[in-house]
Amino acid sequence: MQEIIIKNLRRHIDPNREEIAIFLSLAVAKTVKRKEFLLMEGDVARHQFFVLNGCLRTYTIDSVGKEHVLMFAPEDWWCSGDLYSFLSGQKSVNNLEALEPTTLLQISKGNLDILYERAPKFERFFRVLFQNAFVFHQNRIGANLSQPAEGRYDLFTKAYPDLENRIPQKYIASYIGVTPEFFSQMKANMFRKKS
Repeated sequence: MQEIIIKNLRRHIDPNREEIAIFLSLAVAKTVKRKEFLLMEGDVARHQFFVLNGCLRTYTIDSVGKEHVLMFAPEDWWCSGDLYSFLSGQKSVNNLEALEPTTLLQISKGNLDILYERAPKFERFFRVLFQNAFVFHQNRIGANLSQPAEGRYDLFTKAYPDLENRIPQKYIASYIGVTPEFFSQMKANMFRKKS
């Protein structure tokens, strides 16, 4: 499992053995069950999570009780559930739930500050990570405003190429902003067009 996180870290920095050891000493392995929450609306996001295996979903609930999936975090993804809450200490407006039994590493905000002091390269790593998260969400907002449902679905399959057969279709429908019934009909129509 360590190979997965080390490979992820090396996408943005080149940590030496000592720096990796410091990171691993501050990150905690955790296993969560399907439907277990890592963050609930109203709580403060206090951790960054790296998914070793399994899948998480971040979602919000509107004033009439409808869920809106904001993102998924399958293997090799980082997630806080609510980056604004994590960075500001304000209460979260999101929920973070395991869609499958999930094994992850978590690092608390306090331990992240220690990591920055003891292994400064990681400050760059998390800065790039947070910037990428910002760009991902900006692009997602833009797509939701400008793309038809089929276009949003295409973007989903590109962002999460292996996820469609693992998670309930209702969550994909929520992610692209349509009802499960519309999503089912849309996929049937797309399949007919390809035939």
